Amino acid sequence: MILSRRSLIAGGVGALTLPLPLLAEEFADTYAPKAEPIAEGIWLVRGKDEPIAFPNGGAIANAVFMATGAGTVLVDPGPSLTYGRALAALAQSKTGQPVTRVYVTHLHPDHSLGAAAFDPAIVHALPATRADLDRDGEGFSDGLYRILADWMKGTTVVLPRGDVAAGEVTFGGRALDVFALNGHSGSDLAILDKATGTLIAGDLVFHDRAPATPHADIAGWLAALDTLQAIPRNRTVPGHGPLDTGNAAIEQTRDWLTWLDMSLKEAVQQGMDMSEAGAMPIPDRFASMKVARYELQRSVSHFYPKLEAVYLPLIGD
Repeated sequence: MILSRRSLIAGGVGALTLPLPLLAEEFADTYAPKAEPIAEGIWLVRGKDEPIAFPNGGAIANAVFMATGAGTVLVDPGPSLTYGRALAALAQSKTGQPVTRVYVTHLHPDHSLGAAAFDPAIVHALPATRADLDRDGEGFSDGLYRILADWMKGTTVVLPRGDVAAGEVTFGGRALDVFALNGHSGSDLAILDKATGTLIAGDLVFHDRAPATPHADIAGWLAALDTLQAIPRNRTVPGHGPLDTGNAAIEQTRDWLTWLDMSLKEAVQQGMDMSEAGAMPIPDRFASMKVARYELQRSVSHFYPKLEAVYLPLIGD
């Protein structure tokens, strides 16, 4: 039998096979998520405003849980089995009820792989998100095992069994409006708690943290932001960054995406290479955004090849 590095880590002996830089890390074997009440019966668990890295255990995405008469609803269970379990324990300590429904807003692993902590029968997502996870989940999992090592022990890809459709759904007496959108990824779920006006926007909205774009369609994303902005609400929970009680987060996300799209197109047409585009000045109005340079450089790698094919076509054969 051939053992991969991932299988060794999953079995608890990954330290024997990790590269030397990871051997030097002191593994902190517990997550300590904290819950902030943001509305009646709703709590926000803030992720780190950082890239996924060993020191943060991949816990960079926001999660939300809500008390209902039929148990706790959890939105986005995080990056790993251990983190999902930590969220479940935290939620039960606040609501007095176990997690009985989980929503996954989109495919990215910092939001989805923590579903391993739950019965797949209670994990819900848009059908297209399930298909995305079926296609890409194992690749994401392999990537996180390499970055996060023992944080990922026991984590497997769980495909949601519950289908989500746009419209109103009531669970345990809590009425939710569900929105099936796209743009940040091919399938993005947003949820509005009607009683409190709390919009859980997933990664369609970032706040004081530069948007990530690995599967982005900017035109579709801007259209989704139009939809979200039109929703009457009292507060918006972004996928990353602090709670917003106005319109700042949606407007900031729109501003960044519009600037990014225009700037990358201009950079290609000016003949900049990818390194030069990644080093372009970032406007002062984005100074509050965490990891802005990092995400600009990632976006260059995501978009530049296609933009070069459009604006710098080959001549002749």
